[in-house]
Order: sequence, then structure tokens, then C-alpha cells
Amino acid sequence: MDSKQRMVSRLIAQAGQLLLAHGAESTLVGDVSRRIGMAASMDEVEISLTANSIVVTTLYKEHCITTARKCPDKGLNMRAVTQVQRICIMMEKGILDYRMAQKKMDAISPERYNRWLVLVMIGLSCACFSRLAGGDAGVFMMTFLASSAGMLVRQELGHRHFNPLLNFAVTAFTTTLVSAQAVIYQIGAQPQLVMASSVLMLVPGFPLINSVADMVKGYIHMGVARFVMASLLTLATCLGIVAAMNVTNVFGWII
Repeated sequence: MDSKQRMVSRLIAQAGQLLLAHGAESTLVGDVSRRIGMAASMDEVEISLTANSIVVTTLYKEHCITTARKCPDKGLNMRAVTQVQRICIMMEKGILDYRMAQKKMDAISPERYNRWLVLVMIGLSCACFSRLAGGDAGVFMMTFLASSAGMLVRQELGHRHFNPLLNFAVTAFTTTLVSAQAVIYQIGAQPQLVMASSVLMLVPGFPLINSVADMVKGYIHMGVARFVMASLLTLATCLGIVAAMNVTNVFGWII
């Protein structure tokens, strides 16, 4: 029985670790982890979350086990989150026992879209924002080029595991450096729109949304931690933009 409780505790910790590392909100992490434990016949399951770790306590036949796991940020990946949820549901329906669930949990691989597809779609999305703001074809093309160049730099730095703050600052610098050429050479009717639209890919929307959701649902410390991180990413982006503006001496969209 002690062996079963240990295996289930590790399964719960692994599930929570995957959810937290890939961007799930705290309520979802806690609920899914508890449901997995209860589906595996545990009497009680308690979850404690911090910004980069998870602590799991299980109670089974008056025997208590506590385990902790570090949860380094691995970037947003809803595929990994939905796979963990699917395993939870299959356990609740009796399709999987805890041993089979462990094998499926070990097999979860956070696959990502092709990097070139992501680069093109990010470029198009920022270019579409410039079009919605009133830009013409020249502005559209320059926004596409600037945001695509910035995304390429962001992907390369991310692949090499640079600090996210440095990543955002360098990406913002590169993007603004390229977009400033539209103002220097007067490409398009409103070239200043290129500088404003091309950096929209760096808005940390998901962390900000999760931070508010966590605070509203009672996870105050998690919400504050995520809000601070999102604010630091925004600050890094601003520093990169201002640095590029000073290098090119172009301050188009903020004047």
C-alpha cells in the first residue's frame, strides 16, 4: 500500500509540474492534481504552489507522504496542459489506473509548431494590426519584415536558453531597429505605425491574464509573482525599444 501511495504521489507531482511549467493557471493546477489523486483512491490530496515549485501531500489509510518538485518555466504549451487533463478524465472514468496513467504521463511531449510557420504568422499578425490602424501596403510590408526579424531573434535566443528578460530586450531592440528604417526612408503613408505595430508580439498577455485570474481565485502570491514577471518583461521590452530609438535617433510613434 505504501508503494502505491508513493507512485500516486509522484504521479500527482509530475502532473502539477507539467501544468505549472507550461502556463496553466493555479486553480487548474490544483484542481487537476487533486482529481488525479482522488481517482487513484487517495483519501486526501493537498497542493501548495509557489512561483516555481509545487508541494504535494497525500493521505492514504492514515499514512501521509509529502513530495516537492521544482517547476522551471518551459513556455506556454496548451498541448501539454490538455494531455494532462485528458489523463485525469480517463482516470476518473476508470479507463486508466495509476500505473497506466504514469506511462502516459511519461510519454507527454510538448510538441511545438514549426518555427518558420510561427515566424510568418507572427509577422502577419503584427502587419494586420498596422493595417487596422490605417497603414497602407508599404507600412504592412515593413511591419511584417520588422516583426519577423524580431521573432527570428527571439526564437534563436530562446533556443539557446537566454534569460527571458534579455530575450525580450534584444528582440525589442532588433524589431525597433528594423522598423525605424520605415521612418528614416519614409516608406508608406504613416511609417510611424510600423514602429508601434511591430512590437505588439512582445506584449505578455497570457502571464497578465493568468496573474489576474490567480488573484481573483485566491492564489494571491502566485498572482503577484506572475504579475511582477509580466511587468519585468514589459520593462525589458521598453528598454530595448528606447535603446533602438536612441541609436537611430527616430522617436516617431511616441512624439
